[in-house]
Amino acid sequence: MNPILALDFGRARIGTAISDELRLLAHPLETIPANEKAPLRLAEIVRERNIDHVVAGVPRQMNGELGTAATEVLQFVEKLRAILPCRIVTWDERLTTVAAQRALREAGKKTRDTRRYIDQVAAQMILQSYLDRQAGDREGKRPVVCDS
Repeated sequence: MNPILALDFGRARIGTAISDELRLLAHPLETIPANEKAPLRLAEIVRERNIDHVVAGVPRQMNGELGTAATEVLQFVEKLRAILPCRIVTWDERLTTVAAQRALREAGKKTRDTRRYIDQVAAQMILQSYLDRQAGDREGKRPVVCDS
């Protein structure tokens, strides 16, 4: 199976993570500056890594509604859909960055030292939750929940 790529969007950076070929584990990949070149770099990754599909984290509000940040992500996803040759699904990623910060802090990492890779860790958490849900589906445990 081809790997899956996950994206954690931010106004300054986009964290990426990639699955193994068995789609069991997520691994941090790279952090991309969130600028006009970001879509092209993501297209390169998709091509170079032979990505099956992309999982884009959407930061819904705690009540499930879409706020400003989620709307910005969905607009970026539409730009990506126009240039990527693969399917893009959206995935609820509430509090993923907070969880990534907590995990890194518990691992003894200082906040200022984690700026280079916090977004990758958040993307890894998004992808791992997606992979876990897909595995549960294959075992008949629960339905797939994707926005698109």
